[in-house]
This record gives sequence, structure tokens and C-alpha cells, in this order.
Amino acid sequence: MRTTPGGLLRVDRTAVRRDANFDGKFLLRTSDETLTATDIAQGYKGLYEAERGWRDLKSTIDLRPVYHHREDRIRAHIQLQWLALLLLRVAETTCGDTWRNIRDELERMHLVTLATNDGQIAQRSELTADHRTILRALNLAEPPRFYDFTPAE
Repeated sequence: MRTTPGGLLRVDRTAVRRDANFDGKFLLRTSDETLTATDIAQGYKGLYEAERGWRDLKSTIDLRPVYHHREDRIRAHIQLQWLALLLLRVAETTCGDTWRNIRDELERMHLVTLATNDGQIAQRSELTADHRTILRALNLAEPPRFYDFTPAE
């Protein structure tokens, strides 16, 4: 941005063209001169993945707060969280999409229960093509269309 003599803000097109040369490029620093550029890039990518794992544990899986007081329960809780994170990563790798997108798509599937004087029935919503793609990629069977049919007595 630049300021005109009249005090208005304008886009500095020269600076935009100059900075476009850096689009898609990263500057990585290290104090270890023995590392190659590939090693440095892989190290940063690994760091990013580790930080992403912690973010997912804290937000997506809700690792905290933990109110356990016995060590065996704390260890069990952490192991379950780790397994949940592993399942997220397997789903992402298998489907080729982020967990957020997979979850958002599967949350569009609903189970509706209808109760009348004649009885009660629970029915799943119709599967979309995206639902079928995700289930097929994860090698999961399509959920049954009807879960409950209870005639009135």
C-alpha cells in the first residue's frame, strides 16, 4: 500500500509485481551448515506435521481438560487420544482429504425417528455420492437404511 499526497491509500502495483517473484517460495534458516536444502525442508515439514498433531489433539479430539488422578487412567486416556489421532490420519491418508472435510460430509448423514400411533421407525437419510466415496475408501459397509421398526401395541 502507498499513501497518495492527498492522504488516500492505494495499492502499490510496482511493489506487487516485485513481490510476485517470491510467490510460492519459502525462506528456511538453520545454524547447521552441514544440512542440505532438502534436509532442511523435510525437517520443517516434519515440524509442521508434529505441530498439526498437537493442534488436532487439543482441538479436534479435545485432549484437555483431563481430570484423572490415577496414573493408569491418565495413561489410558492419552493412549485413547493417540489412537484417535492415528485414526484421523489414516482416514485423511486413505481418503486424500482433511479430517474436517470428511467429518463435515459424514455429518450430513442423519437418522430420523418417526413415532406415530401405528408405531415407531428410525430411518437413515439417503447417502450422497460423497458419502459412498468416503465409505468405499475406508472399506466400510454402507449403514443400514432402517434401524428400528417397532409396531404399536
